[in-house]
Amino acid sequence: MPADHAPSIVALIPARSGSKRVADKNIRPLLGHPAMAYTICAAHSSGVFDQVCVSTDSGDYAEIARHYGAEVVMRPPEMAGDRSPDIDWVEHALATLERPYDCFSILRPTSPFRQPETIQRAWAQFLGEREQFDSLRAVQKCREHPAKMWVIRGNRMSPLLPFGPPEQPWHSSQYPSLPEVYVQNASLEIAWSRVVRDGRTIAGVSFMPFLTQGFEGVDLNDPEDWFYALHIIEHEGAKLPVIDRPPINLGNA
Repeated sequence: MPADHAPSIVALIPARSGSKRVADKNIRPLLGHPAMAYTICAAHSSGVFDQVCVSTDSGDYAEIARHYGAEVVMRPPEMAGDRSPDIDWVEHALATLERPYDCFSILRPTSPFRQPETIQRAWAQFLGEREQFDSLRAVQKCREHPAKMWVIRGNRMSPLLPFGPPEQPWHSSQYPSLPEVYVQNASLEIAWSRVVRDGRTIAGVSFMPFLTQGFEGVDLNDPEDWFYALHIIEHEGAKLPVIDRPPINLGNA
């Protein structure tokens, strides 16, 4: 592919219906719209994608996705369990779409604070070094350092990372003295479609870090996360992507 030619890319939004920690978290209302709506609208507004597609096992979710402008791929129930690997539904979605794409991006609905500008920034970064990496993944500096984590077996506890000199092991060191470690968040991933076709993975073997900023990486998975989302909107200036249409009536969805 010529270096000056942008590869084609599809946004894949996973929205299975069987979440357990928060029932129906992908469509749980947030300021009048289902959570999934913010991801769909951010994807469209970014102008990055040739197609925005929701992969779901639920007819109700499919109706919501279409209301907010996404196309839908219905995935089989066996690809919608809480232990179903991402590669299954990604492979299914790419095979089901009417046209092939050079790249895909996974945008999870539980990251509603991801802005169109977030996606644009990630895509520009990926394109800038497209020949060097299989994929890009959003990360942020971890708050709980793995050097402070332990494994318990029976009545014995051992450090997860047994590094550092005996007189000053990492688990007994101050956070600023430890190596910087980053944790992935759920806001976005971008990868070449060949990693699915050739290696049956969603990320390949060479990864580009994408550092999220501010509230871009906030993920809503536990009940208290929703209270936090409302708090940062009201008190800390966090903003959700603009939605360009009236709310869907969830009672009829």
